[in-house]
This record gives sequence, structure tokens and C-alpha cells, in this order.
Amino acid sequence: MLTNRTIKSILYATPMDMGGFPIRQPFPSHKAAQIDPFLLLHHAEVKVPSHKPVLQSGVGPHPHRGFSPISFIFKGGVHHRDSRGNNNVVYAGGTQWMNAGMGMIHSERPPIDIHEIGGVQELIQLWVNTPAKNKMDQPSYQPLNAEDTPVIISSDELTQINVIAGNLETVKGPIHTLSDVNTFTITMKKGASYFFTIPATHNAFIYIMEGQLQVVGDAVVDAKYVASFNQDGTGIAIEALADTHFFMGTGEPLNEPLASHGPFVMNSQTEIMEAIRDYQLGKMGVLIEE
Repeated sequence: MLTNRTIKSILYATPMDMGGFPIRQPFPSHKAAQIDPFLLLHHAEVKVPSHKPVLQSGVGPHPHRGFSPISFIFKGGVHHRDSRGNNNVVYAGGTQWMNAGMGMIHSERPPIDIHEIGGVQELIQLWVNTPAKNKMDQPSYQPLNAEDTPVIISSDELTQINVIAGNLETVKGPIHTLSDVNTFTITMKKGASYFFTIPATHNAFIYIMEGQLQVVGDAVVDAKYVASFNQDGTGIAIEALADTHFFMGTGEPLNEPLASHGPFVMNSQTEIMEAIRDYQLGKMGVLIEE
């Protein structure tokens, strides 16, 4: 029997400045510290300056430990470089999925041809927590191009779902994850409806990039808002009130202690201090951008 989940909270994506990089952040916020195992969501749409080199745009080298920072790319592209020697560009429709593990330094710049493809970068960065037993694993990096991303198209052809990680219906995403996580990017035409089946124990949220959705039996959700859901149904029934582009994440909550400091997410303050020390000692490697 299909039953609809109800909305737990609606979170506005507050505009913020991250070191000169304008973003929107719906969580963490005063209403929701996290949506376990999802720690943070940033949505950015920026025009890349044409008066300076691309190596001076985007986000420069910085460390991470203990979670997966993931970039879902909607316009332009992202050039990923890291201290493990990975050097790769993914364009619109693709994904840069990095598991920081015990520690890695990376940068995310516009690609060299960004101005030939419109000069705009739009992306979502999502931080997914890593289970305590895997936080000190060796880091890994998984690029996924648009053409390699499985797609579900509804029978009326009004809904398109890109399955990046996890499963939906009989389709499995290519990305390997360290916990049970589903991530989908979705386009629905006005008038479309779809029922997303979700594992009973998962936390779930949607983030509306543009458009407007009706959660059946509950509220309307506008662009630049997250709706997080209660664990009170077998899935989420959605109707599109306008042409809508949105992101959906569902995941098994880790229910583990959380300690964080900037780019490090661990389970205790002692582990955070160790991460800072290891970074300062160069144990997370060196990234020289070329």
C-alpha cells in the first residue's frame, strides 16, 4: 500500500557569502542542524569573471576529512584537482563525488573553456557524513559524466529522474557509497505527478532549484526551499505546479556523535584536533594546481 510522507520542516535557502563565492544554504540552519546523514547543502549559480584566469576563480585548495563533499553540476563545469593526483573536468549533468576519508586536499575551479560554454557555473554541493568505521579509510574520487548517468523517464514523458547514487524502481546509480544513500536530480514539467518510493528507515528531503511543487496531502514548496520529511509513509507523492528542477536525497541515518570544525567532520573533539594537526603536518598531501 502506497502512503504519502508528510513534511517535517520547510527550510529557506539563505543567501550567504563563502569567501567571495555567493551561495544559498538551506541547512544547516537554526531550524535543522542536519538531515542525517546529510550535513550541508549549498546551491550556487555564479557568472565566472572573464577578466582573470580560471585558476583564480572557483574554490582553491582546501582540506577535508571524515565525509563526502559532492558537487552536482547543472550549468558549466567543474575542474577537480586533489592531493591524490586526480585531475578531471565534469560538465553540466555530471557529478564530482569525493570521499575525503582520512584526508585529502582538493580544489574546484571552472574549466578552461567555461566562457565558451556560457560562462556560468551552477551546482549543488552536498556533504554526506561517513560512518565512524570508515572515516579514516583511504580517500577516493568518483567522477560521473551526464552520458553515464542512468535516467528514468515517466510513461507520460513529463518527469525525468537522473539516478546518481542508490536505487529507484529498478535503476541503480553508478556511484559507490559508504552508507545507504540515494541521490537524484529531477525535472518535472507542469502538470506532472510522480510517486517516489523511499525506504521506510531513510530520512529524505527535496530542494527546489526552480519551479514549484505540491507535496500531495501537504504543502506547496517553492523554489529555493528544502522540504524535509517525516518517516511516516512509503514514499513522497509530488505534483509539479510549474516546470520544476529539483534535487532529492534520502539516506539511512547514522545516529552517531558529530563533531565538526570547518572542513573536518568527525565523532569527537579529540578527532577534530587530530585532523587539524595532521593537516598542518602535511599528512593530507599537497596540491599544486597547474
